[in-house]
Amino acid sequence: MLEGTPININVKTVCLEHEDVSEQNMNIQTIKVACSNCNLRELCMPIGLDTDEMQKLDAVVAKRRRVKQGENLFSSGDHFTSLYAIRTGFFKTCVSTEDGREQVTGFQMAGEIIGLDGIVSDFHSCNAVALEDADVCVMPFASVEELSREFPVLQRHVHKIMSREIVRENGVMMLLGNMRAEERLAAFLLNLVQRLHARGFSQSELVLRMSREEIGSYLGMKLETVSRTFSKFSDEGIMEVKQRYVRILEPDALKRIFNPQTC
Repeated sequence: MLEGTPININVKTVCLEHEDVSEQNMNIQTIKVACSNCNLRELCMPIGLDTDEMQKLDAVVAKRRRVKQGENLFSSGDHFTSLYAIRTGFFKTCVSTEDGREQVTGFQMAGEIIGLDGIVSDFHSCNAVALEDADVCVMPFASVEELSREFPVLQRHVHKIMSREIVRENGVMMLLGNMRAEERLAAFLLNLVQRLHARGFSQSELVLRMSREEIGSYLGMKLETVSRTFSKFSDEGIMEVKQRYVRILEPDALKRIFNPQTC
């Protein structure tokens, strides 16, 4: 969940391309890799644990779970027992309004931890839905709490994760309250490419794993507005858009749309 973005809006969204064939034929040993050897360790686990501490953490994070596309990792009202570190795949979190509409509250990707919503009341307050086949590490919260008391570095990391959620919520409120449609989508895409770059992916090319409608739900925009804004960016030569494929051609132009005072 370390996003490391200079933009002061922590818009959590996910767009990343995986090889479909490799996902279908994933070696089961890949799922069983311990935290100490995981290539996402620095993104979702604290830095500074020694070998013995990592072995104890490996024992806590001993269970993996696969979630198929469209399935729920957890649902609103489920009893809270664990946090989940995403190893592969993408999720959206969402709630249902009183009239039955779905409101997307976030997008999560590999290296991020979800399930924090359940801490406050011991019950989950949202649904976590896989946008594609995904694998997660199950982290029983009682064990995490116990280990955190033993390892201050882990406790600080958990606190940072919780604090980051508060910052994200504040950023989303500013996004929805003070920005025009073009600014919202620009912030969304800039945050996205920065997160991808932190994971070793391209800074300019991405494949959206969520629909235009889901983007609109998260950003507080109608579907037609999302599509129209993508088309506007394409017509102005800022990016190339082909269905879910996006290639950013003029990143500086996108930054000027988001924050003209700094450009």
